[in-house]
Amino acid sequence: MTILFAVLLFSVLILVHELGHFVAAKLSGVQVNEFSIFMGPALWSRKIGETQYSLRLIPMGGYCAMEGEDGGSDNPRSFDKAAWWKRFLILIAGAAMNFLMGIALMAVVFLPVKRAVVPVIAGFEPFATVNREGGLQAGDRILEVDGEKIYVQSDFNLILNLNPGDTHDLKVERNGETVELPNFLMEKHLSSDGKTMLYGMNFEVRDLTVLQRLQNAWNQSLDTVRLVRLSLQMLLRGQAGLSDMTGPVGIVQQMSVVADASATKVDALLNMLYFGAFIAINLAVMNLLPIPALDGGRIVGLLITTAVEAVTHKKVNPKYEGYLHGAGMVLLLGLMGIIMFKDIFVLFKR
Repeated sequence: MTILFAVLLFSVLILVHELGHFVAAKLSGVQVNEFSIFMGPALWSRKIGETQYSLRLIPMGGYCAMEGEDGGSDNPRSFDKAAWWKRFLILIAGAAMNFLMGIALMAVVFLPVKRAVVPVIAGFEPFATVNREGGLQAGDRILEVDGEKIYVQSDFNLILNLNPGDTHDLKVERNGETVELPNFLMEKHLSSDGKTMLYGMNFEVRDLTVLQRLQNAWNQSLDTVRLVRLSLQMLLRGQAGLSDMTGPVGIVQQMSVVADASATKVDALLNMLYFGAFIAINLAVMNLLPIPALDGGRIVGLLITTAVEAVTHKKVNPKYEGYLHGAGMVLLLGLMGIIMFKDIFVLFKR
């Protein structure tokens, strides 16, 4: 069931992405030659107006084929003939739809959550030292740690663990005012049972109104965007490598583990929907990276060629950008293949 859910999830994510391109293209007056649900041989196909609508055999994704999206079309309503801002909106629409889908799924997951831990200090354990004079106080709301905003309570330990060292820059809200604690010493001590190292801080658990639950879903969405950025930073700094990356196979395995560990079927469904929201937002952010073959790379290419054409008053040959995106696609597919085989190896090794 987890595998079927994952296949359906990935298909819906890609379909929603392509639907974003489709709607934006139609609204911009760009000719759409075909909009397909799924891939492979056509099971059903019908032409309505200028667009061929298809349902295909392989239940994976779909596509929106626009006239002249790779250049070289004489059609006045082709993608490459549209105004640059229309092309920009069409390119960004896919990621926008994925992000909106992620937010919607987060709302579905967190609306039933009537109580939640919030980043407000309720009190301290006897062994704590962070509440020394001039330090943290009960009632403080943690706003930032080392320049990173605290969207949800779990961010507190996450950011502290990502930044080595015992001193951190904190920003808290205290009695309606913002208080900064630069280079604040955060000492860990053995817990009362002597098993774990803790800061000795307890956070409040609050009942949430419907609006607060929606705010929680929004904060979780923003937090997911930040997690993508932090992950990319770790890759660039060498703090993470290929072994830490995972693809669809690894994601399905993680979903299966989480679903099996869920107390009830409803919990399992909500946990998998959270995975769906997480992946949707990840897909939205990753797709906007300035990498050839991705929408982000095409947007950068669009902005550069638009600027060049504005200065030189000469049309840039689209084939050069096409070569770049083609090479980028080959490299991305190669990386995806390596990650997939790594995930399969790890799976069988277990």
